[in-house]
Amino acid sequence: MSLIIEIKVFPSSGKQEWVLDSSGILKCYIKSQPEKGKANKEVIEFLAQSLDIPKYLITIISGLTTPRKKIKISKQLTLEQLFSKLNLGM
Repeated sequence: MSLIIEIKVFPSSGKQEWVLDSSGILKCYIKSQPEKGKANKEVIEFLAQSLDIPKYLITIISGLTTPRKKIKISKQLTLEQLFSKLNLGM
């Protein structure tokens, strides 16, 4: 079973951080610039590191060239478990 999540990425922010805003949008702040796939690569690496899973279990299924992305996590994981591993409250 997989989990598909939607995130909004903020590249070139100078930090790596996950934030769940008051409207329920999961935001990902990363250091890389949005050029030549650098930001997408960092999003995958940061998510894999945060969840303590291999990078190959994470796929960007839409939004490769936009800040809003749909990401498939090929691991049995609930949304609650995801938020817990990202240190976010629901």
